Amino acid sequence: MPKRKRNPNGAGSIYLRKDGRYEAAAYVTTTTGERKRVRVYGKTWDEAHEELVKLLGNERQGIPVPDKSWKVGEYLDYWLEHVARPGVRRTTYAKYESFVRLDLKPGLGKKRLDKLTPADVTTFLAQRRRAGDSEHQLQAMHSILRNALQHAVRMDLVHRNAAELVKAPRPGRRKFRPWTVKEALAFLASARDHSLFAAFLMILMLGLRKGEVLGLAWEDLDLDAGILDLGWQLQRDENRQLVRVAVKTDDSEQVMPLPQVVVWALGRRKAMQAADRLAAGERWHDTGLVFTTRYGTAIQPRNFNRTFDTFCAKANVRRIRVHDTRHTCASLLAAMKVHPRTIMKILRHSQIAVTMNVYTHVYDEDVKEAMRVMDELFGRLPAEGTA
Repeated sequence: MPKRKRNPNGAGSIYLRKDGRYEAAAYVTTTTGERKRVRVYGKTWDEAHEELVKLLGNERQGIPVPDKSWKVGEYLDYWLEHVARPGVRRTTYAKYESFVRLDLKPGLGKKRLDKLTPADVTTFLAQRRRAGDSEHQLQAMHSILRNALQHAVRMDLVHRNAAELVKAPRPGRRKFRPWTVKEALAFLASARDHSLFAAFLMILMLGLRKGEVLGLAWEDLDLDAGILDLGWQLQRDENRQLVRVAVKTDDSEQVMPLPQVVVWALGRRKAMQAADRLAAGERWHDTGLVFTTRYGTAIQPRNFNRTFDTFCAKANVRRIRVHDTRHTCASLLAAMKVHPRTIMKILRHSQIAVTMNVYTHVYDEDVKEAMRVMDELFGRLPAEGTA
């Protein structure tokens, strides 16, 4: 048998053991961040070499080697800190951390990671279901565990993703009936003189999310041109402080046209804020935000919800979530005779035919009532797209 050549420095070494197996060893980075000499084995030199190549390949890709037999709980802590925290949004990380700490670790944390089976995951989910957790909660637990284990597969810590082999819980679709145009306009009429009126108008007419409205800054707006550069939202960081962060996806970030009534309402909001600034004097905090407290600070999302609920009751309309106002957006825009091309741009419809289906339907049913209420709200502004 020809003599094997020595591997170059850094490529590890392979040698025959007394028990007849071959052992390969190389210095690699472990999950604790330390450099450690790790050994792999094979019945033949070629098998040991194959394991060594895999070990060094993971090292080149930055995949650390486990330096002990992991428990599921220990691995989930590692995954949260080194994988999830750098790679997801603050609010998403907070959600992951909560489910890991309160549910996954108590239920599965003591099991060995490399021994976790689909039966273990199935039993865990069944136990949580009997404990009263909703299908939405079960779906979140399953999704987080599956994502974490998929990274473990890539790290070669486990050979299969036990959660991926378990059918994911399927929550039933929430039945929801959005506001009619008449209800939306009644709500807006009740809030006409409030400092958040323009915010309510924007979530109803532009489909903006609460965080996007509360994170809106004057620098994002060009009222003369009638456009909004949507790219930021208000969220809580890991210290529960409100911070302005980039929107979630590129699809959410876009330049949007503003209907004339929204430009009007924002102009009035600017005047209100100027009065607040003058009254606050040295107590004013210049955050640059459009919607602020009387001292210029960001509005707490919970307070925004409370104000929204107050005007639902005042207008005597069905109480819905702030997020659900997005479903009324298309109908309200059409009822106010906003041009179909503008609606298409705002709602990001891929085809004008989709927009026209909404436009024609709403115009026939609601436009006369909508125009009457809008005349009262905005002092007979001309309809969009008219001279």
